[in-house]
Amino acid sequence: MVCFCFLVDQTKKVKRSKPVAGSCSRCGGGASVADMITQTRFCYVPFYCKSWKAIMCTFCGAMLKSYT
Repeated sequence: MVCFCFLVDQTKKVKRSKPVAGSCSRCGGGASVADMITQTRFCYVPFYCKSWKAIMCTFCGAMLKSYT
């Protein structure tokens, strides 16, 4: 018996953020540190959840650095 399971989606959400000193190297906008959560679902069933921090640009949304 063969069973195939495909990755349906992976979402990244910002739980909260606060501004930090510095600017974006891509667009020059302000930076903020954000608490992120990544959720992975296989075949529409929640499978994996991970929390981490990232420094993001407030203007273009680029992820400048991430911390696990």
